[in-house]
Amino acid sequence: MIAQEWLALAALALATATALPAWWQALLPARTRALLAAGAGGLLLLACAVAALVPGAPLEGRVVPDLAVALATVLAVVGGGPVTAAVFELVDARDDDERTSVRRAGEVLRGGAWIGGLERAAVTGALVGGWPEGVAVVLAVKGLGRYPELRSGDSPGAAERFIIGTFASVLWAVACAGAATLLRP
Repeated sequence: MIAQEWLALAALALATATALPAWWQALLPARTRALLAAGAGGLLLLACAVAALVPGAPLEGRVVPDLAVALATVLAVVGGGPVTAAVFELVDARDDDERTSVRRAGEVLRGGAWIGGLERAAVTGALVGGWPEGVAVVLAVKGLGRYPELRSGDSPGAAERFIIGTFASVLWAVACAGAATLLRP
């Protein structure tokens, strides 16, 4: 049992270490960031799978659960940006109309990377803390804060970018919270 916990924790740590370089998007080409995001996602999936095999017996001490929560929160924040950027790259590759481009909409929705990082930290914290209603609060605050830009009509792709980015970001945070939750007593 203890070996499985530490293996899951190691996979979570490797996922975080894989995602960290992709956080500095300006330094890496899009393809490299996408590969790092995919690698972090695979390691996160491995951490969840191994953690799911850990029996539900109470753990001795708090080291593994506390480290799992810390790593999962860091991974949610730094790994979600590259994952969301990779999703946007896939969407933009299929969008031929420059007028409705999701990429162009990013100019209207400035500050998205910072907002996304804070959103993922809040979602992960709410779920790990046992308050799933907090996810609704986070999404409501984000939606209300972005409403003027989405309503203005300056960029037809802004609403799509908002929805795609929010879903990618929140799903990543939920997966990270899941890994931490599986390793908690």
